[in-house]
Amino acid sequence: MMQLQEQRYYSPEEYLELEVNSEERHEYIDGQIIQMTGGTPNHNQIALNLSGTLNFLLKRQPYRVSVTDQRLWIPNRRIHTYPDVMVVKTPLEYQEGRRDTLINPVFIAEVLSKSTKSYDRDEKFAAYRSIPSFQEYILIDQYKMHVEQYFKTENNKWIFSEYEDAEESLNLAAVPCQVLLVDIYDKVDFNAEELG
Repeated sequence: MMQLQEQRYYSPEEYLELEVNSEERHEYIDGQIIQMTGGTPNHNQIALNLSGTLNFLLKRQPYRVSVTDQRLWIPNRRIHTYPDVMVVKTPLEYQEGRRDTLINPVFIAEVLSKSTKSYDRDEKFAAYRSIPSFQEYILIDQYKMHVEQYFKTENNKWIFSEYEDAEESLNLAAVPCQVLLVDIYDKVDFNAEELG
């Protein structure tokens, strides 16, 4: 997923200047620039399936769905990142001085790979929780049918649920949607030899 660039500190402004002119995507984590590698066919299919389903279910509602290339700024952790799927309640809120970097997601989903699953579950989830608008986090396994759901209740308590049956319905808390696991995993080939 990620490769560390040369070890030097970059300001968020330096990162953004480099990033908008780069052909590759990079995360920015408190002064470090980390190159993101491409995803597998299963990873891309899952992100497309979920984002497409959400976009359809939320049409004409006050939400915007983005997939993979929309940059997010997490000011409390000094992180710029690209969630696999993100839902933002309108109006969109941008990083100060930017029109290409959002700051107000209500929902984020990450497709887990072997190289990122620990980071996505731990440090990245902790960073996302520092965003005031953030209410729901979905982690999707690309190697077997398994989805983890975390949603925030009152007093910053998080409820955890998991799903493994194709006919189970994922009832989202942050947006008015229900998504079947079979739809999230449509066209996903678990037998494919993927290193991820």
